[in-house]
Parts: sequence; C-alpha cells; structure tokens
Amino acid sequence: MNQSFDIAVVGATGLVGEALLIALDERDFPVGTLHALAAADAAGQVAAFRERNLRVQPADGFDFASVSLVFLLEPLPAAQLARIEAAGCALVDLAGVLDLQRAPCVVAEVNPQQAESARWLRSPLPAVVALASVLGTLRQVVELRRVTLTACLAVSSRGRDGIEELARQTAQLLNARPVEPQLFDRQIAFNLLARASAELPDGHARDERRLAGELGEVLGEPTLPVAATCVQAPVFFGDSLAVSLLCAEPVDLAVVRHCLDDAEELELVEQGDYPTAVGDALGQDLVYVGRLRAGQLDPCELNLWIASDNVRKGSALNAVRLAELLLKHTL
Repeated sequence: MNQSFDIAVVGATGLVGEALLIALDERDFPVGTLHALAAADAAGQVAAFRERNLRVQPADGFDFASVSLVFLLEPLPAAQLARIEAAGCALVDLAGVLDLQRAPCVVAEVNPQQAESARWLRSPLPAVVALASVLGTLRQVVELRRVTLTACLAVSSRGRDGIEELARQTAQLLNARPVEPQLFDRQIAFNLLARASAELPDGHARDERRLAGELGEVLGEPTLPVAATCVQAPVFFGDSLAVSLLCAEPVDLAVVRHCLDDAEELELVEQGDYPTAVGDALGQDLVYVGRLRAGQLDPCELNLWIASDNVRKGSALNAVRLAELLLKHTL
C-alpha cells in the first residue's frame, strides 16, 4: 500500500504508548506523520518512533483535523472527543471512555466483523483480550454456560506510576524501612490486594464490572454469566488468569487440547508444565494456556490457566490490529 496516514497518539509517553509506537513500526503500519500527544504536564518530553525522537505536544488544543487516525490511550474531555468526531477521524479507544453506542468493543482475532461498519473502535481491558482469545477458540468445541475467573493483574495496569510504586515499596522493605503506600491504598510489594480498582456501591470493583461487560460484548453473548475477581498482584508486567468454565456438556479434554493447539494466536503448554507471565508471555504476541483439567465432581467443568503480556499483547498489539481493520474497512 502506497498511501500513508497521519496519526495522533494521545498518551504517547506512557507504557502502552511506547509499546504502541514499537508495534506500529514492527507491523509496518503506513504512517505518514505521527503526532505524539499527552497531557500538558508531559508536553515537551520525547517519544521514539522509527529511529526518530518526536517532541510530545499537549493534546489540549491540538488540531485533530490534521490527522486521519487517533489512538486514545488517555481520557480526553468530551469537548475534545467532539472535535475528533467533527474532524472525521477514525479512533481506537484504549482509555475506556467510549461506550457500546459510540464504538463496538473488538478483539481482532475474535470479532473482527464488528469493525466493518464502524469508524470508532474500543480495545477492551488486556485481561479481556487474553480471555476472549482463548474462549473464542474454545467455542468451536464447547458451549459456554458460565465463566468464573480470578485475574491477577500486573501493576503496569496502573501505568508507570504502578511500576514505580512497586519498585519503591520493594526497596523500602528490603532495606528494613516502613512502607509508605501512595498509588495503592496499602502495601503491594510481597502482597496481594483483593481488588485492583475502585469499588462500586454493589461491592464489585470497576474493572470487574467492565471485564464482564466487555467479555460478553466481544463474544457476542451479552447475557453470559461472568463472575470476575480482579486481584492486584506484585508483578511488574503480565496478567495471569485462573479460569473455570461451566459447559453445556461433558468436556472432552483431548478435543479441547487439539482445538487450542491448532489456534495460531495461542500457545498451549503441555501437561506437566504451565506458563507464567514472566517466563513465557512477556514481549510475546501470543496468549499462553496451560493446566487444562476437568472438574473434580462435574464433568461439564473445564479449568485452565492463562498468561499474557498486558502491555504488548493485551493493549498495544490489539490496538494496532484494530487500526488495521479500520484501514481495511474505513480509512
């Protein structure tokens, strides 16, 4: 393709922003001029793209009519979103600011057909990208009745601040100094926190509610029961999911293994071993699956373990692949 497209990346200085610029380069996306944007306090910083250092501009006041495509990695005020829409830009939302009425939620390998008539797309939570990739494949051989999961989320889900806080708390503890929580409400180093985002009035956390809704939307099963617990884990990068599926019929593990092993987007780890975020998934474009086992009492139950790079696979790569769908159908 000879045509190129001018692009704006809002949030270019964050962890996902850096990974997104790398993915655009690796996948040879047809970028004309790339505008690195961020909040006002990050303006003037530098973002690296294709062996060039780009000066980061403030998103406030940027003329979005000068670009064809916007990656939204940080929330923008409604007035700026209205300007993007008025300018006719295509948009990929990773900040979670849009809803179903404005943009479908898409995982590129699961429901790409939702991008055919859309100009704005939402990339879901990284845990949803990983889980939907697995469940979208498994639906070829099982009928899902219920999904129960515990998602152990890396601190990079909170951005660079999460990384810095875990590192700082770890250093404090190793030097026999008292821990002083700042971003998290209590000690995260060498600990697990029972929720990873703000709690809603009904007791569910915000990301648990979002995970259930986005998973149902991506799978095209909005009424699928999903019970999610999101745990903040003392891990820098990589999400790990313990998943239990209730299926309509007894599960044939041999058929399930064959199905997962044939999927291009997945890596099945054989029995006797299991994948980890740090040892397997980091820096990879695959979702890793292991510990397949049937229920101890219910033959219709299927249990498994998933590991995925939340920044690269779950965020940056899916966003670029959504942009490629927009390139095919819209731009």
